Formats: sequence, structure tokens, C-alpha cells
Amino acid sequence: MKRFTLSAIALALLAGLAQAETVTVYSARNEQLIKPLFDAYTKETGVEVKMLSDKEGPLMARLQAEGGNTPADMLITVDAGNLWQAANMGLLKTINSKTLNDNVPAHLRDAKGQWYGLSIRARTMVYNPNLIKADQLSTYEDLADPKFKGKLCLRTSKKVYNQSLVAMMIAQQGEAKTEQVIRGWVANLATDVFADDTKLIEAVAAGQCAVGIVNTYYLGRILDKMTPAQRDAYTAKLFWANQKTNGVHVNVSGAGVTRYAKNEAGAVKLMEWLSSEKAQNLYADKDLEFPVNPKVKPDALVSAWGPYKQNVINMSKAGELQSQAVKLMDRAGYK
Repeated sequence: MKRFTLSAIALALLAGLAQAETVTVYSARNEQLIKPLFDAYTKETGVEVKMLSDKEGPLMARLQAEGGNTPADMLITVDAGNLWQAANMGLLKTINSKTLNDNVPAHLRDAKGQWYGLSIRARTMVYNPNLIKADQLSTYEDLADPKFKGKLCLRTSKKVYNQSLVAMMIAQQGEAKTEQVIRGWVANLATDVFADDTKLIEAVAAGQCAVGIVNTYYLGRILDKMTPAQRDAYTAKLFWANQKTNGVHVNVSGAGVTRYAKNEAGAVKLMEWLSSEKAQNLYADKDLEFPVNPKVKPDALVSAWGPYKQNVINMSKAGELQSQAVKLMDRAGYK
């Protein structure tokens, strides 16, 4: 009986350990981009990563509805505005990780440790060199100047990327000045706003507009399918905005540990690994985004765009001022 009892206890302990070595992630990232990283983590550590994929809105609603019964240990999503919202809804918990604090610059993480950026997404300009020269470009704000009338293309204001950009502009130059800029953008539009960045880049390349604002990895994905000669000839070139002022607007994809995580320690370890040099290299090569870890170089295609100065205002502002930004864009007629 005693031997049976000890065996049963041992089996129970092993079962418990096995259960603890699973991390469940709710992910709003494209599965084909994030799953290879989770697979690499499992191969390296033996820890299984279970993933549920959906849009960020439904995932946050699900976490809220599940409460303490949620199986999720970690939430991963794009845009600091979404991460801020998740934290503001009480869906994430504060963690204290020296590894994450060392690997992720302060402006790319929550000051309270509720979320951390895991990759950088720079939102800057693309232009057609047959229609406009690089020395005619400077800042996001300058695109409101009448000299760009009929030359500007924008993605819809309904996309969180533009909401975050405008929120950060409000944070740094105030609501009145930002609204003046957005009204100028609208007055300078060459055509209706676009549903996505890829279509916008194609419009710039085709000469439908001279300049637009996009996330760099969309251009990277287009160029990645080309030969070097085709890339050189492609008539959508990248320009780093605001280099003589406050720097290019950057955003993040990132993650946080859920408030009711059953495996908090496992989730923290996974996040720490995702911020490591090894995982950041995988991020850079697979996603054509910029590594959040400053020790890691971007993919060669991305590096070819050259170094750039980042705006280092804390990304939390993208969430704090998002509602204000949406109202401002609506008033200014930015659809």
C-alpha cells in the first residue's frame, strides 16, 4: 500500500510538472509569423506553447468574460494602444523582470511592467522619386503644407496604426496644433484613403500619389519578393521622417502576462526568451520588423534603409490619448 501511495504521489507530481510546462497564449499576431517562434521555444526548452489566435478586440473581450477561469497565461498583440487598453481593462498583471527591463528600452514598455514591446514597427514615409525628391520631404507635420496638395496618400483613420501616430502627435505638440496638421493632410489628399498600407505603397509606386505614410515592413514584404535590380527600380522609396526634430514614430508588437495566469512563471520565461538575441533575430528575419533588443541587427533588407532616429516618448501615450485622437480625426474629416 505504501509503495502504491508513493508511486501515485510521484505520478501526480509529474503530471503537475507537465501541466506547469505549458504556456497558453492568446495571440492577435498573424499565426504564420508568430508560430515559428513558439515552435523554436518548444524545441529549445521542451515547454509546449498553446495558442489561440483572433483579433485583439475579441481576445480582450474573451479575457474579460473568462475572468479567473481563463486558460490564458499571456496576451500578445500589435500596437501599444491595444496593449495599453488591455492593461487599462485590468487584463494584465505587473511583472518585474530584470531580463525584460535590460532587453527592452524604457520607451517601448509599460512603466509599471504590465506589457513589453517585442518588435518595433516604424511608421514613416514612402515617396515616388519620379514625382518628388527626398530633399523636399522632412516631417509628418510638413505634409500638411499646401505644396503637397493632391500629392498625399493616407491609410484610413480607422486603423489603430494611424490612431497611435496621431495620439503621439497630440502628446508632443498639443491638440490644437495636431488638428491643424490633420486638416492639412485631408486637404492634400490625392485620392480616397486606403484600406491597407500595401495598396497605398502600390499607389505611390504607380504615381497615383507622390508620398504616403506607412509601416516599413509592408514595403519590406513587397521588396522581399523582388530581385536586387527590381528593388532598385521600384518607384516607392522610404524616407525617414522627423530626423531633425523628435524622430520617427515607432510602435510595437508586444505582450503581457494575463491577470489570472495559471503559469505566470512560464509566461514570463517565454516573454524573456522572445526578447533575447536569438528570438529577436528570428523576429527580424521572419517579420521584417525592427528588433526591440538594441543588441540585434535588423534583416539585411531592412538594414539597407539605413539608421534612423526614433521618437522616444513612452508608447503608453498611444493608448492614453487614443480616444482623443479618434475624435480629433473625425472632426478634421479624416475618414
